[in-house]
Amino acid sequence: MNPLRALILVSLFFPFAAASRADSVSLNNGDHVTGTIQDSDNKTLDLKTDFAGVIKIAWSAVKDITVEKPVYISTTDKGMLSGTVMPEGKNLVVHPPGTAAPIEIPLTEVVAVRSTAGQQAYEQSLHPGILHDWAGSATVGFALARGNSDTTNLNTGVTLDRKTQNDHIAIYESSVYATNGQPGGGVTANAILGGARYDHNISKTIFGFVSGDFTHDELQDLNLRSIYSGGLGWHAINTPNTTFDILAGANYTRETYGAETGIPQIDRDLAGVTVGEDFLHKFTAVTSLAEHFYFYPDLSNTGQYRFALDSSAVTKISKWLGWQITLSDRYVSDPPIAGTKPNDVI
Repeated sequence: MNPLRALILVSLFFPFAAASRADSVSLNNGDHVTGTIQDSDNKTLDLKTDFAGVIKIAWSAVKDITVEKPVYISTTDKGMLSGTVMPEGKNLVVHPPGTAAPIEIPLTEVVAVRSTAGQQAYEQSLHPGILHDWAGSATVGFALARGNSDTTNLNTGVTLDRKTQNDHIAIYESSVYATNGQPGGGVTANAILGGARYDHNISKTIFGFVSGDFTHDELQDLNLRSIYSGGLGWHAINTPNTTFDILAGANYTRETYGAETGIPQIDRDLAGVTVGEDFLHKFTAVTSLAEHFYFYPDLSNTGQYRFALDSSAVTKISKWLGWQITLSDRYVSDPPIAGTKPNDVI
């Protein structure tokens, strides 16, 4: 055969071969769409196409489905079926591999319809390794002035987040260090704030949590404040773009002041209540806002309290570069060192 003719035949055959390997959906109005079935629910069939991305098709509009590989159907009774599927009225008919009889499932009992790749990813998400599924960002800022001015400023901000089907880990940190070399200057800021929280889901809306919040503030003569909390929380909003959690529990606080600055050391051990909320919202695919607020009324010294606020907004510029704004605030109603202010904001 002429080599040129063979090349033309091969080039004409490949598009049809690729199309034959794709999933196809026939609609009641006569239209025919090809693509790859994505994770779907009992309301719509999600089909990823080459020409329009992922499109959602109402099951009631589907006449026929041809799949390259069997799909996986998860039901409300936590059952799992595999095979080809066909909508029939308000039911989904599953044809298992081999000669097994078809099975009818009411669409109201269908939790998810997944492709083979989607099912594999879902199963991996149920038991991910501790190093998997982390997201976050880190910021470092440095400013130096010499001449008529003599100042140095260093600040950092870190947010890390890992959420799975069963639990959630959040880690946060911010710091500022500043000096003024002019006469009478010295250290004008030296604070490090940070903490971590672990949640474990008890049900779809209720979770248990443990957390630790830590603060060092040289200008408040605070060597270290450690607040350890535990309790229960409620997922008030839990959508792909927005989460809002409310939590409450008890805490133990350990504070150490003075000593390192020549002031007699003051140690305080306190019991208290923890009340807080967490908010996360994705405005777009590249911009998100995270905010955490914890209020600690003191039970050992009634009428006194503390609070901690941490928030950050991140806009991705590229895969590795972004613009981040962080805000942290720590307040204690009764600082024991005379002349120090109760509030510090970074």
